[in-house]
Amino acid sequence: MNPSDLKSHLELCRRLGIRYISTGGASVRETEASSTPETFLDEKPLSPAPPFISSGADGDVPPWLTVSAETEEAKRLTAFDREICGCQKCPLGKTRTKFVFGSGNPRARVMFVGEAPGADEDAQGLPFVGRAGQLLTKIIESTQAFKRQDVFICNVLKCRPPGNRTPQPEEVEQCRPYLEEQIRVVKPWLIMALGASAAQALLRTQAAVGKLRNQWHDLGGIPLRVTYHPAALLRFEGYKKDVWADMKELTAKFQEISQNQK
Repeated sequence: MNPSDLKSHLELCRRLGIRYISTGGASVRETEASSTPETFLDEKPLSPAPPFISSGADGDVPPWLTVSAETEEAKRLTAFDREICGCQKCPLGKTRTKFVFGSGNPRARVMFVGEAPGADEDAQGLPFVGRAGQLLTKIIESTQAFKRQDVFICNVLKCRPPGNRTPQPEEVEQCRPYLEEQIRVVKPWLIMALGASAAQALLRTQAAVGKLRNQWHDLGGIPLRVTYHPAALLRFEGYKKDVWADMKELTAKFQEISQNQK
């Protein structure tokens, strides 16, 4: 391949969100995998991969979509986003900058659910794009089983609470039907709840993360695991081994289900 063709090929890969390219021997991904897994949070977090989005039938593709817009699930989620993005059911509708629907693959096998948008998310209209989001990308991709664009990521609340305060019970109840519909459409094999607010909302409990970890919960037939929110890891490094352990359990469960599907 001549230099001009190589440059064009690399630019296309960048636009499509391809971040690992085989070199004919060990891939970049294989080289990165040689580092000790337990130190994955000590390294500089990766930025979220740029999404690959289809042009769609009508050319109007939501920015959160990371795969083709032509699947039935993508069409249903896109229509649902348009239906609820102007929500004013609680006061957060008046204080938000942008409604944050979610992002990822509408056919994702794994769904990650967080608490609520922060300042960066409120500004961009996409979930987990700030420091905690960069760390979440690193956590997801450290397993080597998933890439960020392959999973679906959303929050319990779709609007930012002022000052990033904890979601109030009435706000959670107003937003709950939106999250439940996203789960119904995506039909993930597994769900990972990130932090106390997400876990408590999904499981309808007041138990702390420490009590909810290290076990599988059943959410309407979907296995659910609880771990610490990436923002907590930015404040308390001691949680990183727990999160790594939780991700290993998630990956093992995913591989088990994959084998059973064959």
